[in-house]
Amino acid sequence: MDSSALQSPEMQRFLSQEKEKAMVNEMVTKLTNVCWDKCITGTPGSKFSSSESACLSNCAQRYLDMSMIIMKRFQSQ
Repeated sequence: MDSSALQSPEMQRFLSQEKEKAMVNEMVTKLTNVCWDKCITGTPGSKFSSSESACLSNCAQRYLDMSMIIMKRFQSQ
């Protein structure tokens, strides 16, 4: 692939979309790890307990809220 193809608008758009996908995947992985470690005590059964479900939901919401705050702060700079 020559350098002009790498600089094309289509390639730049593709690379940007792939970067965004990678960032979302990384965020989901971090969210899963953090909330799992915080909320799941012991070996889970076939279902989460009500307290585990509530904890996971709250943890995920707080994580997403903080991610949005951080993203907005970076965008404003």
